[in-house]
This record gives sequence, C-alpha cells and structure tokens, in this order.
Amino acid sequence: MTKPAEIIRSFYDKLKAGDAPGALGLMAHDIEWITMWHYKVVGRGPERVAEGLFKPLMEEWSSFALDPSEFITDGDTVVSLGRFTGVHGVTGKRAEAGYAHVWTVNEGKIARFRQYIDTLAIAEARRP
Repeated sequence: MTKPAEIIRSFYDKLKAGDAPGALGLMAHDIEWITMWHYKVVGRGPERVAEGLFKPLMEEWSSFALDPSEFITDGDTVVSLGRFTGVHGVTGKRAEAGYAHVWTVNEGKIARFRQYIDTLAIAEARRP
C-alpha cells in the first residue's frame, strides 16, 4: 500500500509535469476541496475540482507552479508547506505566495484538501 505522503508527492509531481488527468486520478470520487482564494470548488469530486480550480487557474495564469518544501505526516494527514509562483495572464505581474496544504488520504486516495495561502500576494498580482 502506498503511504499518504507518497500519494501527495505524486500529486505535486503530476501537476509539475502537466498531467492534470493523472493528478485528478489520485482523488477519491467524493473528494472535498476547500480553498482560500477566489477559485471555489462547488460540490465534491474530481470533476468539480477540475471545473472550479484547474480550469480557471490555467485560464487566468500564463504560468504557475507549486513548490512544496516540507512535508509533515501524521497517519492519513499530510501537511505540505511551500510556495505558489505564477505570472498573471492579464497583468503580467509575478506572484509568490507561501502556502500550507492539509491533505487527508483515505484508502489510497486523496479524500480532502484544505488550502491556506497568502491571498494578498495573489491579489496584488491580479490588480492592474
């Protein structure tokens, strides 16, 4: 059985490689996705994450990356600390925002995600 931290590392690796379908495939069919910024995932499931987060994120930012620097694991809970970096597609401004992601893995699938991010850094990059 794959350990929770390995699943979460795999998620970040898939995003970095541009493999959104692979990242979505690591999620439980009823995943709960909670964010702090203007993207909202309404309902549950990978399809909702794709529609509420992945699609608008890729439309708004000309480039972006998540760079986790630390993983803390306690049973099925994994906390990743890192930085979001991106260039806004309209303003051309660069954002660099620290984040904490709290993941819950259940039966080998990502069941819950909670995001805490520097929303001011994101807002400043979005502001013309």
